Amino acid sequence: MKYKIILASNSPRRRELLAGLDVNFEVKVLRGIDESYPEDLDAYDVAEYIAQKKADAYRSLLNVDETSEEASEDSTSEKSSGKSSSDDLLILTADTVVIAPAADEQNDQEGKGVILGKPQNADDAVRMLKMLSGKTHHVVTGVCLTTKKEQRKFSVCTEVSFKEFEEWEINYYITHYKPFDKAGAYGIQEWIGYIGCTGLKGSYFNVMGLPVQRIYAEMLKLAE
Repeated sequence: MKYKIILASNSPRRRELLAGLDVNFEVKVLRGIDESYPEDLDAYDVAEYIAQKKADAYRSLLNVDETSEEASEDSTSEKSSGKSSSDDLLILTADTVVIAPAADEQNDQEGKGVILGKPQNADDAVRMLKMLSGKTHHVVTGVCLTTKKEQRKFSVCTEVSFKEFEEWEINYYITHYKPFDKAGAYGIQEWIGYIGCTGLKGSYFNVMGLPVQRIYAEMLKLAE
């Protein structure tokens, strides 16, 4: 890989997933990025729209001759060292949304689902998991790969089915795993996924927050 990758995310799950590709990367986090989106935007386009906004916020890193610690508020490295020309940088931004079925649907329909963000508190997490209980929903991750010369953006969608949860199961999960930093109030890799996921169509890693298979393929194209 000819590029030095900047992962523009503080998510430990995204860091773990990207590390699994055995590529050099550095984590840089800019605070206060606006992640709002138009109310009339199709639910399946929201994640990519926000990933694009994040990419725009990080473009300043491509307009300097060398990266520096002052370029971000938080900076940690994984398999990387030294400074790089901005011509060698690739900024990876991503956003994940969970799209739940409407109340009268068993499976959310394209563009008609309800977007679930991160729960505000335990009651909100209960509400979200009840919306997903016994139904099929979609997880969409939007990704932007940005270099000084070009940008590739795409979305990956995974279909997830859950069993009907008992109320105590929802309460147990929220109490013990506190999924307040996760869209849809759950992590597929945690207890709720072990006992509740009855079907999955698409990338498992996408549900965790990063479609690494597609990202790897797109990075190879950029490196040509």
